[in-house]
Parts: sequence; structure tokens; C-alpha cells
Amino acid sequence: MVRLPKSERRSLDALSHMTIPDRLGNQVPLGTFARLEIGEGLGSIRRKDNKRVVTVSGEVQGRLADDVRREAQAAVAGIPLPPRTRIAFTGEYEEQEKNQAFLGKTFLIGVLLIALVLVTEFNSLRISFIILFTVVLSLMGVIIGLLVTGFPFGVIMTGIGVISLGGIVVNNAIVLLDFIENLRAGGMPIREALITAGRIRLRPVTLGAISTVVGLVPVALGIDIDFVNLRVVLGSESSQWWESLAVAIIFGATVATALTLVMVPTFYRAFYGRAEARTAVAGGGAERA
Repeated sequence: MVRLPKSERRSLDALSHMTIPDRLGNQVPLGTFARLEIGEGLGSIRRKDNKRVVTVSGEVQGRLADDVRREAQAAVAGIPLPPRTRIAFTGEYEEQEKNQAFLGKTFLIGVLLIALVLVTEFNSLRISFIILFTVVLSLMGVIIGLLVTGFPFGVIMTGIGVISLGGIVVNNAIVLLDFIENLRAGGMPIREALITAGRIRLRPVTLGAISTVVGLVPVALGIDIDFVNLRVVLGSESSQWWESLAVAIIFGATVATALTLVMVPTFYRAFYGRAEARTAVAGGGAERA
């Protein structure tokens, strides 16, 4: 790198008196054939994927980043752009989109794996559908919990909570339906089997949900333990990261458990009640014959 002395770097006169050799080798001052003006220029040229980019960034405080992004998108939507130029939102928004796509695929794969295990275990698509329906019930609980507490839907932590709920609420339905199948295999009518299973399995199903909820209440309330100073800390900084996950699991497990005790027997009766009735009618007709 070749530079002028510091005293001459900011002087246009010094620049105009610089000599440049012409084709004949004569030294010609730059000011004789060039007009020098002060203007603006790029301090640096940045590229991404071999394309020149200009990055505009800012800090968001006191508001949700998604709300600010929507306003920014609406503000730049009407700006005329030169050819081969576009505006894209990256940074936190780009990472959020990637995380959302990843968690969506993970949730779908998890549900498919659970369905595969259920079909293999019960050898019935109907029972597998009834059990997987409890996952939908848990999503209703997550939405209710976020509305009640006022937490935003965090793509990462709330998404992880929804995926975790899949294994928690499915377990309650398995406990209930497995007992119903055992009672029916022993010759008990479907109505009596549903009532008996609901009465006997009520305590293990509710205790399982209560233990999960109680274990996550300290996380939802932001309670932390400082083992160094032996004291309880309320509202620690690390707890804010886990609060949305805890709220999603607490409300999802609570609502799903309550609805599972009602909706699972109802769906089971709807799927298998008619088949049992037709069997009973056919059996009565055969006896009369």
C-alpha cells in the first residue's frame, strides 16, 4: 500500500498536483485533465452468495420483533427498486424461519414414529387415530395457556414444548385404551368396559399429569436456586428462556388430560359401538333362526 504523507492526504490541491505519466512518459499533473470533487463512496463492499449486499440493522426494545418486522415490510413494500435489486429480511427473522421449518419437520417425524409404534402395538388404525387425537387436544391447551399468560409463541422453546407434549399426552391415552382393550378381550361389553376403565384408570392418568405440571411450575414462575449462596432466586435471567416451554407443557398436559378422559372413550364408543351392535343383532337373528 502506497500513501501520501499525512499532511497531504486530506488536501485536494496536493492530489491535483500529483503527476501521472502519459503515453510518451511525460509527467502530467492530474489537475490538468481531471476535475476533482468531494463526494460519497462505499467504505466497504460486502457480498453474500456472490451478491453485493447492504445491511441495515437495529435494536428492538419494548416491542415484539415480529410486530416491528411487519411494519418494516409494509413500509418498504412500496419503494421502487432498481432492476436486479431486492429487499430481504434476515438476521433473527431468517433464523426464526429456519428453526420453524426444522421444528415442523421434527414434529411430523415424531408423530409418524408414534403412529408406527401404536399400529405395531395395538394392530389397529382406529385406536392409533384415537391416541394421536390427544396430540391435537394438547395443542388446544398450548394456545389457551399462551392466551391466558400473555406469552408470545416462541418458535424454539414453545415448539420444543409442543413436541414434548406428544409423548406426555399419548401416554395417558395408551394407559386408558390398553385397559379398555383388556376388559373387552375378557368379554365385557363396550359400555361397561369404558365406565370401568375410566373409574379405575382415573387416578394413574391424573396423577401422571399432576406430577408433570407440579414439576414445571417452578420453571414457569421463574424460580431458581443459587447453590453457591444457598438462596432461592425469583425471576432469574435464565428462567425467562424456559418460561414459554413450561407454560406450553403445563397447559397442554392439563387440558389434554381433562379432555382425554372424556373424548377418548367417546371416540372409542363411536368407532366400535356400531360394530358391537351389529354383532349383537346378527347373533340374535342366528339364535331365532
